[in-house]
Amino acid sequence: MVLTKIQKVTALIQARLGSTRLPGKTLMTIAGESLLGHLVKRVKASRYVNEIIIATTINYRDDAIVKFAVGNNLKFYRGSEEDVLERFYQAAVEYGIETIVRITPDCPMLDPEIMDAVISKYLEGNHNYVSNVLPPTFPDGLDTEVFSFRTLEKTWHEARLPSEREHVTPYIVKHPELFRHFNVKKEGEDLSWLRLTVDTRDDYDFVCKIFELLYHPNEIFHMEDVLALLKENPQLLKINSGILRNEGYKISLLKDNKYGT
Repeated sequence: MVLTKIQKVTALIQARLGSTRLPGKTLMTIAGESLLGHLVKRVKASRYVNEIIIATTINYRDDAIVKFAVGNNLKFYRGSEEDVLERFYQAAVEYGIETIVRITPDCPMLDPEIMDAVISKYLEGNHNYVSNVLPPTFPDGLDTEVFSFRTLEKTWHEARLPSEREHVTPYIVKHPELFRHFNVKKEGEDLSWLRLTVDTRDDYDFVCKIFELLYHPNEIFHMEDVLALLKENPQLLKINSGILRNEGYKISLLKDNKYGT
């Protein structure tokens, strides 16, 4: 594979403590480390990511997120709590970001190999937006989206609906006539039903159990390790079954209705 885009790749991690479904989850601990800490460790294992920036809010309770960033020698930006698109755009402007890898903090099992598959496809240079969620075929919690600053800037100017501002990329997704998309699809079985994310207390309990059985401080376990574990212990799947994927986005769509759509 020949890469045509040789440039700085920045992982922009949106992080706050004000989650409505599981408040404070970003800094909840698993195996002696916060969810955000596990996520950062996994992003650092990428072959392509050159820097990590934490995009948090100006809310005082997110001082703890800033403390985490400073303590881990990470850059950070503080901006709007609700308008995450605004936060992303201003962070990109402040740090001169060229290529953005959007990551959410509820993914402590993000697989760097899957993330790199998405990034490398973007770096081939043929698309404005590359992800593994159009449609999702990987487990929830292994989501990666990659796009250019120019794509983000156009979205920032044109997106109007609450769901488009709160979740950053819906405007890009809804307008393939404006942005060239590509979806990285999982080979074999569609595993989009499997939750490896942390949105609820049940998710947290499930992920804690996975880490209890697989985690080693000097190694990173991968999706295939989790799948093998669940094949041997299928009863674990009952812990967080029945939760809808992208429930937060569905809630935001209700705000769109109030907005007048």
